[in-house]
Amino acid sequence: MVIALILFPLLASADEDPCVKTGIYILNQRQVNLWFRRNGGPCTFWEHHYLLNLKPEETLIIYTDMDCKTEHFSKNPTYDVYKSLDANRDCKVRILFDGTLSDL
Repeated sequence: MVIALILFPLLASADEDPCVKTGIYILNQRQVNLWFRRNGGPCTFWEHHYLLNLKPEETLIIYTDMDCKTEHFSKNPTYDVYKSLDANRDCKVRILFDGTLSDL
């Protein structure tokens, strides 16, 4: 009984999202600039080597052109996709030079 009382809170906390308050930070490590729209907002410049923050309730679409017409990914990653790539649970991922996503 005592062991169950000790282990249950530990197991429950292991499933919690450590990034829910801070969001996921996405680093543009492409050697080119990108653009993005957050929640359908304006087309915004995203310089390479800069971090962008994505909260769970937000949508983020990344583009390769300044008119925000050509999406960078064929299937737009969501917060959950970025979070699943965060193997070390530090709430940071990156877009590599070849366009793939990786833990940071």
